[in-house]
Amino acid sequence: MKALISVLVMALVTYIPRVFPLVVFRKQIENVYIRSFLFYVPYAVLAALTFPSIFWCTGSTATAVAGTIAAILLAYFEKSLVVVAVAAILVVYISQLLIAAM
Repeated sequence: MKALISVLVMALVTYIPRVFPLVVFRKQIENVYIRSFLFYVPYAVLAALTFPSIFWCTGSTATAVAGTIAAILLAYFEKSLVVVAVAAILVVYISQLLIAAM
């Protein structure tokens, strides 16, 4: 019984944030500042969730920084997401091999 109640509470807590904006904001948001804020929220949340993991996933700060710099440079030059991800992985892998060889 407790498990069922827990699942129902979790479903409700997950459902409310998804439905609340649809119920409250029925018409198009006209305010330019709010629209620009809402435009950048997904990017900010994604960066906040992934950026700390970048420095902990390799086990070496130097290789993580090398991969991050490679990814930032490629993203700055507007390369595709796949190219950026694969290049960052390759830079981390190669830098780990170079560090291990020393």
